[in-house]
Amino acid sequence: MRAREPDVIGSISRAGREIGYEVFGTGERTVVFPPIVPIVEGRAWKAQVPYLARHARVVVIDPLGNGRSGRSIDPAAYADVEFAADTLAVMDDVGIDSAVLVGICSSCWTALLVAAHHPERVQGLVALAPGLPLVTPPHPWRTRWDFDTELDTDEGWAKDNRHYRLRDYRGFIEFFFGEVFCEPHSSKQWEDGVAWGMQSTPEIQNAIHDAPKSLRTEDDVRALVAGVRCPVLVIDGDEDRCQPRERAAILADLVGATRITIEGAGHLPMAREPVAVNLAIRDFLDRVWPVPRHVTRTVTARAQRKVLYLSSPIGLGHTRRDLAIVEQLRKQQPDVQVDWLAQSPLTDWLHRRGERVHPASAWLSSEVAHIDSVGGEHDLHAFQAIREMDEILVANFMVFRDVVEQESYDLWVGDEAWELDHFLYENPELKQTAYAWLTDFVGWLPNTDGGDREAALTADYNAEMLEHVARLPRIRDRAIFVGSADDVVDESFGANLPSIRDW
Repeated sequence: MRAREPDVIGSISRAGREIGYEVFGTGERTVVFPPIVPIVEGRAWKAQVPYLARHARVVVIDPLGNGRSGRSIDPAAYADVEFAADTLAVMDDVGIDSAVLVGICSSCWTALLVAAHHPERVQGLVALAPGLPLVTPPHPWRTRWDFDTELDTDEGWAKDNRHYRLRDYRGFIEFFFGEVFCEPHSSKQWEDGVAWGMQSTPEIQNAIHDAPKSLRTEDDVRALVAGVRCPVLVIDGDEDRCQPRERAAILADLVGATRITIEGAGHLPMAREPVAVNLAIRDFLDRVWPVPRHVTRTVTARAQRKVLYLSSPIGLGHTRRDLAIVEQLRKQQPDVQVDWLAQSPLTDWLHRRGERVHPASAWLSSEVAHIDSVGGEHDLHAFQAIREMDEILVANFMVFRDVVEQESYDLWVGDEAWELDHFLYENPELKQTAYAWLTDFVGWLPNTDGGDREAALTADYNAEMLEHVARLPRIRDRAIFVGSADDVVDESFGANLPSIRDW
C-alpha cells in the first residue's frame, strides 16, 4: 500500500512513445520530478512525494524504459534531449507553466537542460548526486573494464558490461544496487531497487548506454550549466560509488548553489536518508516560494505543560494502556495538556473520550489499512508487514516533524510509534524535548519458514536498533517495556548478537 495515492494518473504520447506520469496534490506551486534514470521508475521518490504533496502539487514522470512508460531498444530514444522534451511535454499536458525540478543522477542533467534552454519554465532546481557529464572522469572502478568487450571475469564492476548484462541481467541488477546502497542496513532499499531494475531489460539498459549526448566537450557542458539562472540546491553523499563527488562541487560552483553533503550516504540519499533530504528540499522550496508561517514558541516558566502522544493504531490495546497512563499523568499534573497524534480507528475512540486529537492527525497515512492489505483475514507476517510499510512510516514521521516544528511540547511519548523512534535515531539533531518510548516486545525473530534470508534480515534490523541505542543513549529519555519478564523471549537477536532477555 502506498503512503499516498496519486490524484491523477496520466500519460502522453510523444514521438510514438508513451510516457506515464502521476500527479499528487493541487495548487499553483509545483514540484516536477523529471524522468529518472531508467534502471528505476518514478516510485524511487516514494519517500518524498507524500510530504512534498502537502506543500505543493507534485508531478512524477516515469522514464521511457521503466515504470508505466513505454519500452524501446532504440538508443536515440534515450538521448538526453529526449528526456528533456518528455519533461516539457508532461508539464504542458498537466498545465504547468513553471515549476521546481528535482533530479537524481542523470535526471539532474535533464533538469539542467530544461533550465538552460527554457528558463521561464524552471523556478528552481534540486540536484541529488548530480550526473554532470564530461567535467570529471568517472570513478576509476567504473572504467577498469571495457563496456563492449566480452570479459573473462565478472568481478565487481566488470558486471557493468554489455555482454554480462545480457547473460545475467539479475546478477548485474543485484550487484549495481548493492553499490548504490552501500550504507549498512539498506536491505529494503536494495530490494526496491532490484524490483524496479527487473521491470526493465538488458537490451534497454544497453540502449541507454549507447544513447547520443547533446554536448560533446567539457567546455560546452560548463557553459550550459553556467547559464542556468534559477536557484539551485545540490545534495550529495560522501560515500557515492556511482557519481564522483567532484561533479557536485563543480555544479555548485558554476551556479552558485547551496551544497549539502550527507556524511555516510551513498548514491540515492532520498531513499536511505529520506528525512534529511525531505527537509532540505522543503527548506529550498520555502526560499523559492516564500510563504507566511506561524510558529508558536512558549515561555517555559509560564506555559502550560504539554505532551504530544503517539499511540500505535494497530490494535486498540495500545490506546487502552495509553489512556490509563494519561489518566495517571493528569492526577500527578492536573494542568497538563495532552495532544494525540493518532489514526483511525483510535481517533474515533479518543474523540468519544473527549481527548484532544491534533488536527494534523488527518494527514497521517493509515497503518491499519496497510496491515489489512497485507494480512486481511489471513495470517499476518508482522515483520514483513512493517518492512513494507517503509514509505508510510516516513510520511508519518514528516507529519510529526511539521507539528513539533510549529508547536512546543515538554514531552513526546511514542507507544510503538516506530517511525518516531527510528527516525529520531537516524536524525538526532531533530530531538528537541524529552522523549519516552513504550513497547511490549523487543527485537524481531524470523518465522520458521523464512529460511536463512529472513534470519539475516531480522538480525540486521535488530543490529541497527542495538547500534542506535548504544551510540545515542540520549534519544530515549525513558524506554519502558510493558509486560512481565517472562514476555521477553529467551532468544538471541541474531548471529553474533546478544541475548534479547539479557539485553
